[in-house]
Amino acid sequence: MGVEGCTKCIKYLLFVFNFIFWLAGGIILGVALWLRHDSQTTNILYLQLGDKQAPNTFYVGIYILIAVGAVMMFVGFLGCYGAIQESQCLLGTFFTCLVILFACEVAAGIWGFVNKDQIAKDVKQFYDQALQQALMGESDASNAKAVVKTFHETLDCCGSDIVTATFTPVWRDDLCRKDSLKSFFENTNCHKKIDELFSGKLYLIGIAAVVVAVIMIFEMILSMVLCCGIRNSSVY
Repeated sequence: MGVEGCTKCIKYLLFVFNFIFWLAGGIILGVALWLRHDSQTTNILYLQLGDKQAPNTFYVGIYILIAVGAVMMFVGFLGCYGAIQESQCLLGTFFTCLVILFACEVAAGIWGFVNKDQIAKDVKQFYDQALQQALMGESDASNAKAVVKTFHETLDCCGSDIVTATFTPVWRDDLCRKDSLKSFFENTNCHKKIDELFSGKLYLIGIAAVVVAVIMIFEMILSMVLCCGIRNSSVY
């Protein structure tokens, strides 16, 4: 016997929310794959300075996001099917998956908040090390020059917050693609560009996480109410 009245409205409302949740999972998965293969981040984070690889903390967050998007699509489908079939078993499984997914999202959010500044900091340190080697002509200077030029060309910047590096464009045209005089007056240091690159992407991830969390809370409430409605209708 199917549910009636208000419970029936909740059933279709839960279906709609789950469809939105499924779509949100697809969008998050697509955004995560875009961030993973974005030319700016891949150009920088695949660099290697001697035997030292560029920091990959950012990619850890991206892989978590890819997993969350895929799981969201599965859970969204499960919720849609459970709502239409009015199955307490499927809805119970759906609710359990939602709780686990919500807990994982909270944990990932805490991890992201703790590491949001560290990501840019690690990349800036990697750039400064390469810049110092390139300027001082150390043993691995050729590799360091390649790393520095990749940063400069990818982010359209030159130099860092370090005083000696600020004047790099004036006397090291081989490291900066702009002409010396123009670079001296219009120089945008790479530390600022690195902050802009990662803060913009993390801001996008944060907005997506908040939207998904709100949808999940509504779905948990609706699934509990629908389960109670199905149980009551089966009794009568």
